[in-house]
Amino acid sequence: MYVVVICIKLLLQACIDRASEISRWLMRLVALSKSGLIEWRRERVTSSDRTQERSAVPTSVNYHFTRQCNYKCGFCFHTAKTSFVLPLEEAKTGLKLLKAAGKDLDILAISCDSFEEDTNRLIGRGQGNKNHVENLLKVRNWCKDYQVAFKINSVINRFNVDEDMNEQIRLINPIRWKVFQCLLIDGENAGEEALRHAETFTISSKDFQKFLDRHKQIKCLVPESNEKMRDSYLILDEYMRFLDCTQGRKDPSKSILDVGVENAIKFSGFDEKMFFKRGGKYTWSKADMRLEW
Repeated sequence: MYVVVICIKLLLQACIDRASEISRWLMRLVALSKSGLIEWRRERVTSSDRTQERSAVPTSVNYHFTRQCNYKCGFCFHTAKTSFVLPLEEAKTGLKLLKAAGKDLDILAISCDSFEEDTNRLIGRGQGNKNHVENLLKVRNWCKDYQVAFKINSVINRFNVDEDMNEQIRLINPIRWKVFQCLLIDGENAGEEALRHAETFTISSKDFQKFLDRHKQIKCLVPESNEKMRDSYLILDEYMRFLDCTQGRKDPSKSILDVGVENAIKFSGFDEKMFFKRGGKYTWSKADMRLEW
C-alpha cells in the first residue's frame, strides 16, 4: 500500500503575516484533510509520448489550492495567473478521489528563503514593517500546539546563496529542510507571458553546491537541483488538474473532478524514478516520527 500525503502549499505561506487567519486556516485544513486521500496502483510506462500511460505510484501530491499570494517573490514559479479557488465541498470531493489512506494533516511546509529581513525584501517577501521570520516562528509554535510536523522550504538564489543559515535552522529544528535551486518555468517566471522574470535570480549548479557544502552538517537538509525538481513532483493546481512540466512549462491535464485520477495522471509527466532519487519517499506519519511536542 502506498500512502498518499498532500503536501499542501497553504495559505499560511501566502498569508503568513496575518496571524489570526493562520490559526483559522490551519484548523480548517486539518478538518479538510480528514476527508482522506487515495491508495495508488502501479501503471507501467508503455510509451514516452505524453498521451500514453505513465508510471503512477505517487506517495505524495502537492495541492496548490490557490495562486493568490500577498508576497511578490521574484522567482515564483506558480504565479497569480488566476484568482480561482474551488468551493470547499468540491475540494473535499477531490480529496476523496485521492482516497483515504491517511486521515490527518501530518506535515506543514512554510517557505523561508532568508533569515535576514533585508534579503527577504529583495526577494519579494517584504511587507512594510511586518517581519517574515518572526511570523515563521509563530507558525512553528502553532504546529507544536496542534501537533503538526513542521517543514521549511528554501529557494536558493542570487540574493541568499552566500547566507549561512546553520544557526537558525538548528534553532527551529524542522523535521525536513527542503533546499531548492531557483528554477525557471516558461509562462510562470520566464518568457513573454510570465508574471515574474526570475532570470536575474538564478544561480549556477556550482554556487548551489557551495551553499549545500556550507550546510552539510544539517541532518534534515534535503537538496533539490533543477534536474531533480522539474518532473519529480505531482502538482495539482487550483482546478485539481495535474501539471506536466516536462517541456519546461506547465501543461495541465483535465481535472480529476471531471475524468478521475487515473485518467488525469496519465498527463502529469511524473518521473517516479527521480521522485525516489531525490528522497521524495520518507516518513510522514507523526507516530513514526516519534516527535516530542
